[in-house]
Amino acid sequence: MPEKYTALYDEHKKLGASFTDFGGWQMPLKYSSELAEHHAVRKGAGLFDLSHMGEVWVTGPDAAAFLDYALVGRISAMPVGKAKYSLICNEDGGIIDDLITYRRPAAPDGTDVFLVVPNAGNAAVVAAALAERAAGFDVEVRDASAATSLIAVQGPKAQELLLRLVPAANHSAVTELKYYAAVEVPFLVAGTGQELLLARTGYTGEDGFEIFVANDAAASLWQALIAIADDGELTPAGLACRDSLRLEAGMPLYGKELSLQRDPFAAGLGPVVALSKEGDFVGKAALAAKKEAGAGTTSGRRLVGLKGLGRRAGRAHYPVLKDGVTVGEVTSGQPSPTLGYPVAMAYVDVEYTAPGTALDIDLRGKAEPFEVVELPFYKRSK
Repeated sequence: MPEKYTALYDEHKKLGASFTDFGGWQMPLKYSSELAEHHAVRKGAGLFDLSHMGEVWVTGPDAAAFLDYALVGRISAMPVGKAKYSLICNEDGGIIDDLITYRRPAAPDGTDVFLVVPNAGNAAVVAAALAERAAGFDVEVRDASAATSLIAVQGPKAQELLLRLVPAANHSAVTELKYYAAVEVPFLVAGTGQELLLARTGYTGEDGFEIFVANDAAASLWQALIAIADDGELTPAGLACRDSLRLEAGMPLYGKELSLQRDPFAAGLGPVVALSKEGDFVGKAALAAKKEAGAGTTSGRRLVGLKGLGRRAGRAHYPVLKDGVTVGEVTSGQPSPTLGYPVAMAYVDVEYTAPGTALDIDLRGKAEPFEVVELPFYKRSK
């Protein structure tokens, strides 16, 4: 597969970024120190390029009913301007991807408009699955991923910084924007030429925003955000710290905590699955059977948080032990920069998932003590 580059690749090069492959994209791993970038997001604000994510527009008279069928959530109940976390599953109940769907104002002809945002490595798969599932619905599925960039500003200073680029008359649209909601806002940036979709969403556990912008205006917006920040207020941040931030916030990553081999109940995402909604949806029968069989509650394994009692961290695929017997497997783990101790997420046999349960992680032949804790590990003060 040829390497893919976001519209901001040259901006990252100018900043001295180290790059890594992620879902086929060359993405900034870090610019200097991932630890410094992590702390910058927790204390000030971080600037992220998320343009490897997908953007799929779903429009038409049947758009809401179609998404109710294609995804596991009750998308039709979502008000205009709001966003909803959901999953797209296969017929067997395996997770194809987790994604966010935004309901936008109706089109001029009155038909519904939704924006579906899948993960980078799954964007093409999700777009194809949605197009296939659209058969029989009066709906258009348009993959705009190749033409769209996504820039995130995350951290306690995010709102303050964005207001410097938004006309004063529109400040209330930003300050009153709720979590998991989105609004069109004009930006004082040369090259944008129009209002931009601003969402109060993120993947760091902090307050923050994600801005959808056309590729040809992305560099201007990126540069403007850097220019309006005083020294130390806004730090370009790469995928390395994004991973440590989302782990502290207990947020799953596809390919680690989520996969086709995992079901929503084992992943702790049972509330996302609307088995009671009217009509069928892809995977409904299989998911109902899994829930009835006690998946993630009385049978199988469930995703839990593990807090290290020592100094050594568990890593992905390390065995989780109870009295020397393997009872689970780590999906993500590392030392927590914010909390000062190792943290991990792991799938563990359900009988050992109660908070406070003492477990070990096999660190290359040595058992290191951990205990089960409620997720998330870190929760920002509000």
